[in-house]
Amino acid sequence: MTDTLGHRAVIGVMTPAMNTVVEPELASLRPEGVTNQMQRFRLGGERISDDLDDEASRLMDCSPAALAIGLTTDAGPGGPAKLEARCTELEAQVGIPVLNASAADYAALNTLGAKRVAVVTPFNAEIDANVKANTEAAGFEVVAIKGTQAPSLPEIVETSLDDVRRVFAEVALDGIDAILQVGTALPVVGLIEELEARHGKPIVACNAALYWQVLRRLGVDQSITGFGTLLRDH
Repeated sequence: MTDTLGHRAVIGVMTPAMNTVVEPELASLRPEGVTNQMQRFRLGGERISDDLDDEASRLMDCSPAALAIGLTTDAGPGGPAKLEARCTELEAQVGIPVLNASAADYAALNTLGAKRVAVVTPFNAEIDANVKANTEAAGFEVVAIKGTQAPSLPEIVETSLDDVRRVFAEVALDGIDAILQVGTALPVVGLIEELEARHGKPIVACNAALYWQVLRRLGVDQSITGFGTLLRDH
C-alpha cells in the first residue's frame, strides 16, 4: 500500500536534539507527495552519537524510503569520513539509504562543477581550520573561509539572518565557483535565492544539499524553485 500523503516518498529525517533549524528548512523544500518524518538523537561519544542506532530503529516504524542525517561533521579532523562510515554502518542495519549533509555538500559541489570555493561556517577561526582541511581533503580548493562565530553549538540556531548575510558578503570573492555553507543549525536555506542574486555565485547550503541528494536518490527529480541553482537546475 502507498502512503496517502507521502505517495512519492516518505523521508526519515534525523537531526541532533538541539538543532531547531533542520526540521523547518527541510519542510520548506518539501515537494507535493513527499513527507518528512523526524527523529532526534544526541551527539557525543566516539561514534558521533551513542543513541543514533536506537533512534533510527524507532524511526523505521513509519517505513521511510531513506534516512537523511541532518548533520555536518566538518568541524573535527577527519569528521566527514567518520560520519560517512557511521552512515554506512547504519545503512546496513536499517536496510535503506542513509545520507548525510557533509557528503551531500561534496556531491552538490561536484554536480555544479565547482573546484574553487569559499566556505561559510558557524564557527571560529580555530575550528574553521578543520573545516578548510576537510574540504580540501575532499578535492576542493578553499579560497576563503569565514564563520559567524557562534559562542556554542546550541547558540548557532540563534544566529541572525543579517549576520549570515554579512559573512556571505565577506567570502564572495572574484574567481570562486561556489560558496559552501556547513553547519546544519545555521539558518541559510531561506536566503539562498537572495544570496545567489546578490553575489552571482551558486550557494551550496548543507541542508538544501542533503534534501536535494535524498530526493534525487529516491527518484524525485522535479525542479524546486525559490531555493537557488542546485534544487532548481539539478
